[in-house]
This record gives sequence, C-alpha cells and structure tokens, in this order.
Amino acid sequence: MDEIEVPTHFLCPISLQLMRDPVTISTGISYDRDSIEKWLYSCKNKACPVTKQALHDSGLTPNHTLRRLIQTWCTLNVSHGIQIIPAPNPPIHNTQIAKLLNDATKLPETRFKCLATLRSITLEEGERNRSCLEASGAVEFLVSIIKRDDSTLLQAENNKGSEFIKASDEALSIFYDIKVSRSCLRSIISNDEVFVTYLVQVLENGNHKSRAYATMILKDLFQVADPTQLINVKSELFAQLVRALSDDVSQQATKAALKLLVELCPWGRNRIKAVEGGAVFVLIELLLGTSETRASELALIVLGQLCGCAEGRAELLKHGAGLAIVSKKIFRVSHGASNMAVRIISSISKFSATSRVLQEMLEVGVVKVDSNSKRKERAREMLKLHSRVWRNPACIPCHLLSSYPS
Repeated sequence: MDEIEVPTHFLCPISLQLMRDPVTISTGISYDRDSIEKWLYSCKNKACPVTKQALHDSGLTPNHTLRRLIQTWCTLNVSHGIQIIPAPNPPIHNTQIAKLLNDATKLPETRFKCLATLRSITLEEGERNRSCLEASGAVEFLVSIIKRDDSTLLQAENNKGSEFIKASDEALSIFYDIKVSRSCLRSIISNDEVFVTYLVQVLENGNHKSRAYATMILKDLFQVADPTQLINVKSELFAQLVRALSDDVSQQATKAALKLLVELCPWGRNRIKAVEGGAVFVLIELLLGTSETRASELALIVLGQLCGCAEGRAELLKHGAGLAIVSKKIFRVSHGASNMAVRIISSISKFSATSRVLQEMLEVGVVKVDSNSKRKERAREMLKLHSRVWRNPACIPCHLLSSYPS
C-alpha cells in the first residue's frame, strides 16, 4: 500500500486507514464503522470528530456507494499489493440477541447455538456489538449459566481443531471477552453477591483456563466495588488467589491476581486474611522466579502492604530468602519497585529488628543508597536506629558516615 496513493476520501478521518465498512453519521461525514463506534461508545464522545458538531442522533447509516467504490479500487490495485476488502457482516440488533436468549432460556437444547452465536459476536470486536450484548441481557444470561455450573458438554472449534468444553466454562470465557462495562459490573457486584462466590468456586475447582478467566473477572468486579464490599471479602477468596499465583495459571491471570490483591489489602482485616492465606510466602517465591518488571512491581506493592502488619513481617522473616530477594530488587526493577523494597526493609528495621534479623540484614546488605532523597533518608534512619549493632564502618557507604553515630 506504500507504493500507491490511496484516495483521501477512502481514508477514515479517525484512523487514517482505508475504510472497510464506511458509515455516515448525522453530520454527513463518513467513518470506518469500527473507529466511529469506539469514538461514540467506548470514549463516550457526543460530537462529530471532524466538524465538532454535537450529535443528537448517534445512528450510523451504511455508506454502500462509498464501500463499493473502495472495493472496486482495491480490485483494480491488487497488483500493487492492495487486499480486496470483503463485504462486512450486517450489524447485530438488540432484538435478534434478545430472541436468541429467550429461546435458549426456554429450550435448553438451543443453548449451544446461543453460546456459539454470542462467541461469534464477541469475535467481531465491534463496540456497538458489545453494547447490544449488554442492552439485550446477554451478560445476565451468561451469569446464570456460570452460577448454574452447567456441565453440558459443547463442541468448540479452535486453532488446534475441536474440543469439548462445559457450557459454564464457555460462558465464563465469553463473559470476559465481552469486556463488560463498569456500570454493568457495578450492577452485578451490588445485586448478585452469589456470583462472586461462584467465581471463587471456579478458582478452587476449575481447569487452568477457567481459573484464569475467573481471576480476571474478579479483578474487574472489585475495581468497581464500594468500600463495604471490599471490607467484607471472605478469607476463601484470598486463599484461592494465592493458590492461583502459586500454580502460575497464566501470566495474565498472575498480574490480575496481584492487581486484585493490591485493591483489596488496604481494606479492613484483608491484610491479615491474605497473610493467613499464605500470600507472603508465595509472593517471595514469585519474586525469586520472575524477572518481569510489572509482575515484580505488583508483588512488591502487595508485599509492602502485608508488611504493614506484624503478621506479614513475621511471615517474610520466616522465609529464608525474604530479606535477600527484597533487597536484591532495589535498583534492579524500576524506580517504584525500589521505593517499595526500601519501604519494606525500613518497616522490618523499625518494628521487627531482633538481633538475628539485624545480623541477617547486615549480611544481606540491605542498606543501599542512591541519589533519591527519600530512599537516602530511609537509609539514614535505619543506620541511626541500629548504630550500636552495626559497628563495622566497611559496611556503610562513605557518604553516610557523617550521619552514623560515633
């Protein structure tokens, strides 16, 4: 496409790419359907991107004439590497989905067809399609199948052929792929607490793929939860999140579990619940086994939250590599990770510094200093606090000797 000039009126004003499915909005400007749907439905914009006029009607009218011109131009320029654009699928309507869901509810034997259709709709990735799925009740339908733990086996096609999966597992996968809106998620977690219980059961008893989806959905749900819901999280959720981290269900699920712990731990007694669920040991093992920046950052953030209580600090010190791995992450991951690692060590130094711990800190070399003023100040505080035990000047950076008591 770089060797031939594309007519400007064939390009979408938003993406600046050749339009595959041109539609016209009320201002008379044509856009590629996918781009304008994202502009209107995901970004919640209410004005025309080109004219900036307010849109009182968000309807999209297919521009068949422009699409035929584009297809003709593509056909004429195949020799220049231009791909022929296939005719787009007609947009789905709420009434079609509602009828499909109604039939599946009344006739269980049509459930497979319903789930297969919902799957095909989510694969098209159109923002309008996702909005239609929510508006027609598809999310509630999927929730009902997940809660029912429907064990009906369905034959699903994938890039490796076909496989048989449970209806509830397929519903879980589709629920995640829909990318449910925050308002819909908020409605679910506010009005259907049982759904969270079922997701925890999936974490406990499901296969690896379903456990990964359950973890990511739980993360999305609790990101829109209110404080009361965050405070009242049951211990079983923490135990299963820790187990998912330990089993390394998937890289995406690991990050989702860590983000969920970051969200939950500051509230109520959640730090204690996480510690009792074995989170500290698993987080240390994760830090020992990963060099991935974001996972290390998230693990240190959670570990820092847990070390804010005596139980968390005690568990870190029980692990033979706890102090060493936290110290090792300073300067080796990111600025934020270094700050959190120093904060953890400072907390240990202030509140859990037995003679054995101080000796281990000395051997590990936990006091590391750079130009960052906050980290330098924490290092000075630790040195002053334990000057009677740490008497070996060789272990102290020269530029800190002036702060070290004689």
